[in-house]
Amino acid sequence: MIEPSHQMSGAALRCDPVTAARRLLGSVLSAGGVRARIVEVEAYGGPPDGPWPDSASHSYRGLTPRNAVMFGPAGRLYTYRSYGIHVCANISCGDDDAAAAVLLRAAVLESGHDIARARRGPTAASAALARGPGNLCAALGIGMEFNGVDVFDPNSPVRLHPGVCPADGLSGPRVGVSTAADRRWRFWLSGCPEVSAYRRSPRAPSSTIHRVEPHRVEPLWTRESMPEDV
Repeated sequence: MIEPSHQMSGAALRCDPVTAARRLLGSVLSAGGVRARIVEVEAYGGPPDGPWPDSASHSYRGLTPRNAVMFGPAGRLYTYRSYGIHVCANISCGDDDAAAAVLLRAAVLESGHDIARARRGPTAASAALARGPGNLCAALGIGMEFNGVDVFDPNSPVRLHPGVCPADGLSGPRVGVSTAADRRWRFWLSGCPEVSAYRRSPRAPSSTIHRVEPHRVEPLWTRESMPEDV
């Protein structure tokens, strides 16, 4: 297990989206009276003229009022509605104008179970309370009104905290995207029933990639991973 440091800053997310995604695994998100440990994320975006232009990212076609938070600074909450219904939460990363973010896909509740249960309803399984990006936001009471808040600000309604997590995780293709569908930019902690199942978009080209691969988690809070200016 990796012990946490109390140093937290958006400076640690001024990096490429894949590194940011790995660093966010195991962090603890708090909002609406609920705390939950992040166990599954997906990386999106990056400069369109960079080595990995991401056609599955909201930022791929440029700056709009909807995706402006992705263009920086790092460490801001980017919320949007999936299919106009479910609120999904991301955390911006990269240098300003890099247009990148990490989607929070699943979490394990650490406190506030009764509050989350009241929001999600009596029929949801305990492991499914924050499984999937829409359910995660529903369980923590994260709405569109929180778009753009600084998750490292002590006064923010949505906060990111140090956590403790295993050193290793798994990676595979992102869920439900129809373009860049084979890119292995989904990361999760193994052995967690809260992690969502992989579903390939029916609009994506056929693929022979079905395996998962191990990767090293790069926790946001370890002193070794923090930039010098923190």
